[in-house]
Amino acid sequence: MLEHLFTQNREWARAISTRDPQFFQKLSEQQAPEYLWIGCADSRVPANEIVDLLPGELFVHRNVANLVIHTDFNCLSVIEYAVAVLRVKHIIVCGHYGCGGVRAALQDRRLGLIDNWLRHIRDVRLRHRAELDALPSEDSQVDRLCELNVAEQVLNVCQTTMVQSAWEEGRKLEVHGWIYSLQDGLLRDLAVGVSDAAGAQALLLRNH
Repeated sequence: MLEHLFTQNREWARAISTRDPQFFQKLSEQQAPEYLWIGCADSRVPANEIVDLLPGELFVHRNVANLVIHTDFNCLSVIEYAVAVLRVKHIIVCGHYGCGGVRAALQDRRLGLIDNWLRHIRDVRLRHRAELDALPSEDSQVDRLCELNVAEQVLNVCQTTMVQSAWEEGRKLEVHGWIYSLQDGLLRDLAVGVSDAAGAQALLLRNH
């Protein structure tokens, strides 16, 4: 029933091999990405493609609304592997405008099990209620909450034991907060980047 996907896979592999006959051999021997990407599971935000990186160049974790929750051992395990084993130099938290999870949290809609997950975004909404309520439309509120959510998740990454330990060891590790626009395909830096524990503390004071 899904034979077309196998056909497309063969065409993709053939195109890669034509450009670099040794690509898959080298890829099978080792991965050495410099970047960990924590993004939204939305199918319209494909991590490798929007930064034009090949397989092996970007280590990726995705979930609904790009959350970093300290009880989510899946996400924490990815961060630990990326930091301790792959020794990435950059962790990128990337949200996107118009995120459905963020909109549901803003509207306080009840959807089921996922409500427990989105509770974390509702907490961000409550903390910034005055700013969000002052905006002229729901769409502008959603987009601003998407930005605020990225900043919050950057802070959550910085507070993980793995990142804290890397900084204590004097390792170069930067955490970035970006957002992607589905309207034009462009990334924007939200200027909430952190490169050490002091920067994380400054971000905490600024956002809380």
